Amino acid sequence: MCTVRPIIVFFGALFCLTAASAAVIEGAGGVTVSVDPSGSYDIAVAGLSWLFHGTVGYPLSNVQIASSSDGLGPYSEIGFDFQSDTARHAAIRTYWDHPAVLFTVNNSAEAANTFPFPNFSQYPQGLDHVTFSGIFAPATFSGFSTESPWVFFDSSFNTFILSPATNFMSASTAWGPNRELSSGVATAIASLPPGFEHRTILVLERGINRAFDTWGRALTTMHAKIRPANDADTSLNKVGYWTDNGATYYYHMADSLTYVQTLAAVKANFDQLGIGLGYLQLDSWFYPKGAGASWNNNGSGIYEYVAAAPPFMNGLARFQQSVGVPLITHARWIDASSPYRTLYKMSGNVVLDPAYWDHVAGYLATSGVATYEQDWLADKAQAAFNLTDEEAFLDNMAAAMAQRNITLQYCMASPRHFMQSSKYGNLTTIRTSADRLTPARWTQFLYTSRLASALGVWPFTDNFLSTETGNLLMAALSAGPVGLGDPIGGLSGANLLRAVRRDGVIVKPDVPLTPVDSSYAGMAHGVDAPQMASAYTDFGALRTYYWFAYPTGANAQANFSPATLGVNQPVYLYDYFSGSGQVVNPEDNLERAITGDALYLVAAPIGPSQMAVVGDVDQFVPMGKKRIAALTDDGVVHLTVNFADGETVRTITGYSPYVPAANATTGSIAHKAYDAASQQFRISVTPGSDRTASIRILRAHRRKHEATF
Repeated sequence: MCTVRPIIVFFGALFCLTAASAAVIEGAGGVTVSVDPSGSYDIAVAGLSWLFHGTVGYPLSNVQIASSSDGLGPYSEIGFDFQSDTARHAAIRTYWDHPAVLFTVNNSAEAANTFPFPNFSQYPQGLDHVTFSGIFAPATFSGFSTESPWVFFDSSFNTFILSPATNFMSASTAWGPNRELSSGVATAIASLPPGFEHRTILVLERGINRAFDTWGRALTTMHAKIRPANDADTSLNKVGYWTDNGATYYYHMADSLTYVQTLAAVKANFDQLGIGLGYLQLDSWFYPKGAGASWNNNGSGIYEYVAAAPPFMNGLARFQQSVGVPLITHARWIDASSPYRTLYKMSGNVVLDPAYWDHVAGYLATSGVATYEQDWLADKAQAAFNLTDEEAFLDNMAAAMAQRNITLQYCMASPRHFMQSSKYGNLTTIRTSADRLTPARWTQFLYTSRLASALGVWPFTDNFLSTETGNLLMAALSAGPVGLGDPIGGLSGANLLRAVRRDGVIVKPDVPLTPVDSSYAGMAHGVDAPQMASAYTDFGALRTYYWFAYPTGANAQANFSPATLGVNQPVYLYDYFSGSGQVVNPEDNLERAITGDALYLVAAPIGPSQMAVVGDVDQFVPMGKKRIAALTDDGVVHLTVNFADGETVRTITGYSPYVPAANATTGSIAHKAYDAASQQFRISVTPGSDRTASIRILRAHRRKHEATF
């Protein structure tokens, strides 16, 4: 029988080491962790020559290795005790199926906040990096924000991310006095209570976007967040109308109309165009603010969170019933004059008290509100900075809204809030750039969208006009909300119907549009190259990519290889705005000139049939699943098209090297055409009684070259 300690249980086997031996475990991605009894610890990554080295600075006791599993799956872990200024316990965990390392440290007694863990004195050098900083969490490739995940990458896009895994609102990633890379609790917090535990995660991946996804999914899994689908609430499913800063009716009514009449006229404008409006957003003008409890006091906080009268003389519920669509309601901080300051427990300028949040959620639920938008999060809507208050503010808000089936949107959030979102399944959307979308904000929007989408939150562009094609395309590709701010009578129905169906349902990709790996390198080195971003729709073995590129300087030539953008099979590359296309292979080096605001390409996979389906090109996202419900290719293409009420014909475009044949199994085919020069086919279909059309596209029995087939 083995009596030597520590006992090592690893991959189901039992090992014994002498007291002087280093404890060693392995994990996915070639990760090896070793802990020496002297107090040093190392993380090595096979194939990359990467080494992370640190020390707790004290000899260790009770060094033990065990294996078990948690929400992320099976793991191996080295645990150990040591005495610093107080008795502490720490552990380093590797996962068998995830290239991640989890660090845990706790103190049994009250302790000074002077011990970061991990604290790496050695780590990979010469890497580029990106962090996120400040209001709306814009990306920075030069600075280091202590409240952000720190993302480092080399010229081959091998990437590591270091971030807190708990205590997001008080955690800090920072440089030590000798340039140590460390993670812990922010030094502004002087002491830690008995039993306090902090966790940090290190993710190591080949690929920047892969690293973001691995990191974000690890956090949401650890916190048991159910990641919302891209149609999880009204704001994600349908087009909406916004009255926030930059929109036409922000603290402003149409001539000779009241606010209630103005918004009723907005709804009527959608009705006249035959396009379903999903919801109305009411911004800070809708509730009384400041000591005078005035709706139009735009510089003060909430006096009382109810609809002001005026403008809502009959209350919020009556207004919602009159317009007949759900509402999204905005919130600021609590004003110094508000009676809430004596009625409820507060911290800073926000309410912590669960009773307040239950009251607000109840009011919203009975007033037809679908989503609560908390604004000013990284500014005036903050609690005192300590270990508990910010957490309680956000926890109680989310819990009360979840009990009433109300979803959340964060606005003016900092990176802390983005990471905190990994706890809340009803936090569905978040603003990822400053007010009012313009092309000048596209870059900020895309990079911060990468942070949001990693954590299971859908990015929101903020409002814009339906006549702005580039902004409308960006919003559709974001896979988040599409929010308009047009004047009454100014809606472009033709343009809007490229982003949505007749019923207002947004036709979107499966994932948000985010920068490709090479764009990170260009930003890090200040290269004058177009920004390029990617999204996709996934039908199993058939993944359609959407590539969006725009210049940020003088260079308007997009250079790329499909393989570097995730493509591993031949595709038909369709230029959306020109309507032209060509077959390209993954390894091809391509160059495309950008004319106008942006280049937009659809990369449609060529399947066993030797054909590629581009989709319904009257939509910005031709293969979005709200339009194309199903696609398979087993040598014959099988395709199902969704129709909204009021839609009678949709046309499917694709590539074929030969004239195809087509027939309908549900619905019917209204028209077919084939162009021999471009090798493009177009098949117009009409729906059956279930509002779908299912068709088969296959090789014709004999070759034909006429315009119709």
